[in-house]
Amino acid sequence: MQSMTGFSARRGQFQGQSWAWDMRSVNGKGLDLRLRLPDGIEGLELALRGELAKAISRGNVSLNLKVAREDGAAAQAYAVNPAMLSAALVALAQVETAARSAGLTLSPAKPSDILTLRGVLDAGSVDEDTTPLRAALLADFAGLLGDFTAMRRAEGAALKAVIAAQLDQIAQLTQAATAEAEARKDQAAQSLRDTLARLLVQIEVPDETRLAQELALLAVKTDVTEELDRLTAHIAAARALLEDKAPVGRKLDFLMQEFLREANTLCSKAQSLALTRIGLDLKTVLDQMREQVQNVE
Repeated sequence: MQSMTGFSARRGQFQGQSWAWDMRSVNGKGLDLRLRLPDGIEGLELALRGELAKAISRGNVSLNLKVAREDGAAAQAYAVNPAMLSAALVALAQVETAARSAGLTLSPAKPSDILTLRGVLDAGSVDEDTTPLRAALLADFAGLLGDFTAMRRAEGAALKAVIAAQLDQIAQLTQAATAEAEARKDQAAQSLRDTLARLLVQIEVPDETRLAQELALLAVKTDVTEELDRLTAHIAAARALLEDKAPVGRKLDFLMQEFLREANTLCSKAQSLALTRIGLDLKTVLDQMREQVQNVE
C-alpha cells in the first residue's frame, strides 16, 4: 500500500553542469503530472512522464528541474530570448501594479528569478547535443523516484496500520450490534403483536392479503440482519484489500460508501437506544476511516 502524499529532492552534476530536482505529490482522483523542465533537452519530458506513469497510478504530482552551467561557457551555450524577456517583464509589471492596487508590497524580482521563467533563457538557438545530459539526468532521476516511492510506501504502511485498527473497531461494533439485535428480538416481536392488535381494531373485516403485507413491511423495517451481514462482508473485503499488492485506493473508497450506507440504514432501523448508539459510534469510526482511505493510492 502506498500513500498519495510524498516528497523527494536531489542534486547532481555532469560535465560542468549541475541540477536540482524536487518532486512532491498530494491526493488526486487520477494521475495528474505537472512537469517544469528546462527547454532544449530533447526527449527528456517524454521519458520522465513514462517513468512516472510506471511508478505511480494516482495523485497530483509536481516535478521541477533546474539546470545550471558551472563553467564559463554559460554565455555561449545559452542566449536570452528578447521577445520572451520582454513578455516576462510586462507580466511582472502587471503583477506589481495589481499588488499595489490591493495594498500589497512585493519584494523586487532578481535577475536570476527572471532567467528561470520558461523561454527567457533560450538554449535552442545553440547547436548542442543534449543526449549525454539527458542520459545523466534520467540516471539521476531513478534515485529521485526511488526516494519518492520509498516515502509513499512508508506513509502507506502507516495508513495500513491505522485503517486495520479502525476495521477492528468496526468489527467490534458490528458484533455489539448483532448481540443487541438478538437481545431485542422479544421486544420487537411484542411490538409487532401490539401493532397487529391496533390494525385489527381499525379494520372491521381484515383483508388478509393487506394484513400480511403490512406485517411484512413492519418486519422489514425493524430487521437489521441483512445490514449486519453486509457490514461483516465489507469488513472481510476491506481486510483483503489491505493485503493486495496492487493500488487499492479507488476500491477502498467505493467500499467506504457501502459501509456508510449500511451504517445509516442500521441507525434508521434501530428502534432502540442501545442499537442507535452503536450505529452512531460506527458512523464516527467510518468517517475517520474514510479520511484515511482518501490518502491511499
